[in-house]
Amino acid sequence: MKSKIFSEVERLRDDMVAALSRICRIPAVSPHNGGTGEEEKAKEIAKLVSELGFREVEWQRVDDEKSPTGSRPSLFLEYKGVSPRRLCFLTHMDVVPEGDLSLWTHDPYAPVTEEGRLYGRGVNDNGMALIASLYALKALSNLRVVPAFTLCLGFLADEEMGSAYGVKPLLERGLFREDDLVIAPDGGSETGDFIEISEKSGLKLEFTVLGKQAHASTPHLGLNACRAANLLSVEVDNALHKAFLEEDKLFDPPISTFEPTRRFANVPNLNTVPGKERFGFDCRVLPSVPLDDVIAVAERVKAEVARCTGAAIQIEIGRSDAAPPTPEDSDIVRLLAGSVKEVLGVDPILGGIGGGTFAAFFRRKGIPAVVWQQECGTAHQPDEYTEIAHIVNNAKVFASMMTSGGGLRP
Repeated sequence: MKSKIFSEVERLRDDMVAALSRICRIPAVSPHNGGTGEEEKAKEIAKLVSELGFREVEWQRVDDEKSPTGSRPSLFLEYKGVSPRRLCFLTHMDVVPEGDLSLWTHDPYAPVTEEGRLYGRGVNDNGMALIASLYALKALSNLRVVPAFTLCLGFLADEEMGSAYGVKPLLERGLFREDDLVIAPDGGSETGDFIEISEKSGLKLEFTVLGKQAHASTPHLGLNACRAANLLSVEVDNALHKAFLEEDKLFDPPISTFEPTRRFANVPNLNTVPGKERFGFDCRVLPSVPLDDVIAVAERVKAEVARCTGAAIQIEIGRSDAAPPTPEDSDIVRLLAGSVKEVLGVDPILGGIGGGTFAAFFRRKGIPAVVWQQECGTAHQPDEYTEIAHIVNNAKVFASMMTSGGGLRP
């Protein structure tokens, strides 16, 4: 039967490409990041689900005053299987902004196929997995195969901005169960040989340096916030890297990372000494390192630089402490690993990442979750693309999971 299912997935190849192109023509950037949200894309996905012959999706909305509709939608499709235990495939509809359009060869929202690849914003992150999960179920439906588990396909909002209007409040509503088998296909490797079972802590440090604005020809009349910020950035960078040298081979890279990233605009002209500077660090910290210790180092350096420069310095902190890892012998790990081996012929390795995914929210609730997909790593890039072969392979792995209940708790 598996060979028939895989053949059916292959037969649906062009339909999957067309469906992925269709939904990725619709921007779904957060209203907190310059967009209008997921509403229009959600409507198109709901329409697609209906066209494929499935029951109507369930809409779950979370209030968001910045959204044009006043809320952010997530969609759920449930499909009854042999067991009432649910296998949940959770993907996200939202995308990051396209960025500098001059860096794109193609229109980000006019997906195009070239040499076995589909190009467009969101085709890799996370449209490919969304479509693969839906068409894996379609393959089973076409063949009248009843899945081993009751299936829950979730198409969720707000992943790219932290899930405050997506999976986080939906978990609080009690929409998920302790025995759910959860996969968030939102990261992986080119060969499909990596299953993510753990994530680092996330720490955002945003510094505001206040000096005194002046004409650049009379800097002694001001206090150059740019110079103080430059010193602060270097000192924080050096101090964090010297203080936290731990390694954990579960992760790649196996160390905590402390990256100065965003620099906000200051004065619009060259001949003014700025009186205010803002910049940020993105820190991905090993679970063994307490975030309070990292913050303490940043606070100490801030005080030292403030004392020696005379600038006033403030820190805004955003933190996400690492969730417990998913046990290596958990049902979801065994189910996914077996399906990857069956479809791709590889023995997947288990590891951790620095990024943040849906899985962490479930792990904090005591629900084991994994992250996996076969992908080419073009998320957030100009000319984002997915290999069409990866869409097919992912759908096969998902279909295998849907029909492989042997050895797992009913």
